[in-house]
Amino acid sequence: MLLSLHVKNFAIIDEVYVDFGPGMNILTGETGAGKSILLGSVSAALGGRVNREMLGRNADYALAELVFDGENETVRELLKKQELPIEENLIISRRISDNGRSISRVNGEAVSTAFLKELADCLLEVYGQHEYQTLLSEKNQLHLLDRFDREHSEPLLLKISEEYAEYRRAEKEYAEALGHAEGRTRELSLLQYEHDEIEKAALKPGEDTALEERYRVLANQSRILEAVSEADRVLHTDSDCASDKLGRALRLLSRVTEYDTKLSDISSDLEQIEEQLTDIGCRLSDYRDEAEGDPEELNYTEERLNLINRLKSKYGKTLEDIAAYDADLTDRIEKLTDFDRYLADLQKTVKSKEKSLKALCESLTDVRLKAAQELTVSITEALKELNFPSAVFRIDRTEAPLSADGCDTVTFMISANPGEPVRALSKVASGGELSRISLAVKSVFAGKDEIETLILDEIDSGISGRTAQKVAEKMAAISVEHQVLCITHLPQIAAMADRHFLIDKTTDGQSTKTVVKPLSEQETVDELARMLGGAEITDSVRQNAKEMRMLAKKKS
Repeated sequence: MLLSLHVKNFAIIDEVYVDFGPGMNILTGETGAGKSILLGSVSAALGGRVNREMLGRNADYALAELVFDGENETVRELLKKQELPIEENLIISRRISDNGRSISRVNGEAVSTAFLKELADCLLEVYGQHEYQTLLSEKNQLHLLDRFDREHSEPLLLKISEEYAEYRRAEKEYAEALGHAEGRTRELSLLQYEHDEIEKAALKPGEDTALEERYRVLANQSRILEAVSEADRVLHTDSDCASDKLGRALRLLSRVTEYDTKLSDISSDLEQIEEQLTDIGCRLSDYRDEAEGDPEELNYTEERLNLINRLKSKYGKTLEDIAAYDADLTDRIEKLTDFDRYLADLQKTVKSKEKSLKALCESLTDVRLKAAQELTVSITEALKELNFPSAVFRIDRTEAPLSADGCDTVTFMISANPGEPVRALSKVASGGELSRISLAVKSVFAGKDEIETLILDEIDSGISGRTAQKVAEKMAAISVEHQVLCITHLPQIAAMADRHFLIDKTTDGQSTKTVVKPLSEQETVDELARMLGGAEITDSVRQNAKEMRMLAKKKS
């Protein structure tokens, strides 16, 4: 439920705070007082389009803030998913700068406009005086029918959507295969050449790394051998080599260890070093002998690396990529080699998926036909309550091509008055009739929707008298289970208010601004009198307003 609205620097609104409550919240006022601006600020706070013109005169920013109670479980799950704080109340704000930029926050944390709109779909529904235009679309009528029996239609629609995507992929693959039929010989030749080139190379896992390491050795072999020989000379063959010096040091120590046993450990360490030095000499000698290998090895290694790098440039950055590419080649070659069987298999797959999809669509059609019967009864009853005593309403279904929405087209059909033929809702000419029909549909779905707050923006356009009274009673009935915010010019509807707000313009001669005032019971009666009496409010008009208010209370 929407608890409050705070708007600042929004068009002609300097700053207003409005506290809403459960039931029917009525907003009235003269044309141009700012009622639509107030609702525009709600839309802006929830991610609607904003522009520089929305800012008040001389203001460098505008602010719209909404406070909802925090009990909506769907909303709490969305907050949890986005790792946003979950508080007792849900606070949504949007600040719009004079440079056109804006920042939105939920419970103090910045969020994207897309997330705001996702939240909005769970929090409230705005229903304007021209909203019935969406009801005229057969696609929207189909979605309404599915929404009426969401428990059974949604699981089927999800499966159909998945199956339809697979069916379309299979169709596309089959169509592409047919398109490639003429060029398959040329393609097969190219694929076979690439496959043979890879297979002939006989690549081994890790071969490139090993060859690169070996190439570095072979390419620098002369420098390596020079260093090895020099090291061996310094360690073993020079007249004053390290080996001779180490031997002399060992002999010197061995002569004195009998005088100080502490030198024994040092002498032992020198003996180990001498053994290691001898071993190093042998290893250097072995390395030098082995390095005098096949002089063609460098050429072979270089050529092999060039081959591997050429294959990498054509088929993949790594040997693993090349192997995967070759596997795909093998698969494609097999398909093209036996192309007729390949086409037949594809066609069989398409037919199989089409059959599965049709079965799901037929199940959905059965669900929709049953739902259409129940929805017809509910809307017909609602129409009677809105002063269509002889209305005939039905839902026609026709076959449609397979799609992610099934295989049905539905059309809402109506005869609003006795003697009129039943025809498509889109053919109904009267705006007042369409508005009431839309309200009838809305009232039926109000009991099924989880959205708690409905905003009705002058949907009473084009009606008066007894019809207006019927509409007022229907809105009041909706407000029993939903919070309703309603902008109206009809006193019959305004009389149903649980809370009544007057939207008015004030001026000091220099500027004009909108104010929102909650009305007391007496002020509500006075406002009803204004709506009834126009320019002159007489005692009889006031009495009429008082009686209207009393009757409304009895019916609510």
